[in-house]
Amino acid sequence: MENKHYQYKRIFMFWASVLFVAVQTAIYAWQWYNIYANIMLVKYYRRGNWAIIAMYALYCVLFLKIFGGFKVGYLRNMDALYGQALAIFFQNLAAYLQLALLGLWRFGTHLEHFVYLVIIESGLALLWTLLTRHLYAKIYPPHQMLLIYGDISPQNLISKLDSRQDRYQIRETIRLDAGMDAILEKIKEYDTIIIGDIPSRERNQFLKFCYWHEIRCYSIPKISDIIITGSDRIDLFDSILMLNRNNGLSVGERFFKRLMDIVISLAACVILSPIMLIIMLSIKAYDRGPIFYTQERITKDGRPFRILKFRSMIVESEEEGARLASANDDRITPVGHIIRRTHFDELPQLFNILKGEMSVVGPRPERREIFEQYEESIPEFKFRLKMKAGLTGYAQVYGQYNTVPYDKLKLDLTYIEKYSFWLDVKLCFLTVKILFQKEKSEGVDDSQTTALQ
Repeated sequence: MENKHYQYKRIFMFWASVLFVAVQTAIYAWQWYNIYANIMLVKYYRRGNWAIIAMYALYCVLFLKIFGGFKVGYLRNMDALYGQALAIFFQNLAAYLQLALLGLWRFGTHLEHFVYLVIIESGLALLWTLLTRHLYAKIYPPHQMLLIYGDISPQNLISKLDSRQDRYQIRETIRLDAGMDAILEKIKEYDTIIIGDIPSRERNQFLKFCYWHEIRCYSIPKISDIIITGSDRIDLFDSILMLNRNNGLSVGERFFKRLMDIVISLAACVILSPIMLIIMLSIKAYDRGPIFYTQERITKDGRPFRILKFRSMIVESEEEGARLASANDDRITPVGHIIRRTHFDELPQLFNILKGEMSVVGPRPERREIFEQYEESIPEFKFRLKMKAGLTGYAQVYGQYNTVPYDKLKLDLTYIEKYSFWLDVKLCFLTVKILFQKEKSEGVDDSQTTALQ
């Protein structure tokens, strides 16, 4: 049976997180009472002070949840620290802008206090993460797991799990053809199992067996599982029905999504215009070739459009036909390496968004010829076309450039079925987090022309 300590894991992380937020809020409270309160044009009294400090605590919780700053133990240390650094920056930026409006400052004044607070809290985040991670590892050692697999090789899954030996350790694997009785007996020896991509009939038996015996169970979802997550439950007298409407966004959701697209793309065009100008000059100065690169892609319902990007490859990059960028692609220019690493080559797509051809958040648009190759192997790949293509999205944030199409489909379907305005906002913030993560922009293997394996 599972280690009983695990039932207290959420309580441990909850109080550790409360302590982290409380200390950050206490540091801000000290700065408020000793610095900010004295330079505000309007004097605040007891309840006013409490309201300002409570608002800061809410900023802490909001941005830490968005960037995964609370997920110590779940994320790698560097990923958790990176998320906390971004959360600390944005929560203090929000607090600074709030005080600037309330105090009628000119933006840019009193910035030194903002910088000091970010530095102090970042140091606190480092200490908190290392201490919490150390205690977490002591109390909750890695799961010793049994992997059950079928005809599909589990090697890709094993390599991913091996990269997180601090959380998952596969002690044994067993193939489905070993027989149901033998596998069930083997499951009893473990407190955690993981079910690979196997037929639903056998998978359901394992799920029910683990449910009854209180065994922790990880499983790879199928396309139908993800579609069901977007269903509504209906109680029909003494029967439960799961309703999938399957008709995409409602009229109201489409309106607010389009409004968000226009507001964000216009604001981004203004704010990022200096960066775009520098990129344009750099591309032109390198080889005197064209600054922009256009290519036909497909969006919602398979409609074609011309996507706009900063050119990151040599002018004759596709003389031998269409293919994705590879890990060591010699077609990429020196300027291209930089803008691809930071995803800045995608910035001109803000104009595609303004034209209504794309959305800020949605599945990445594929080239028709590559899409058709994926669809031959994965007929359900067309399900991604139920939503307008996006500049960023669920698969872009949680996947990688070279994520295999089947996994990319699952990620995009998760977004489509779980869509909400709040999810779009969260993904926009998380896009900032992935800009400087190298693995998010790595190309496919040099021997591949698409992401199919």
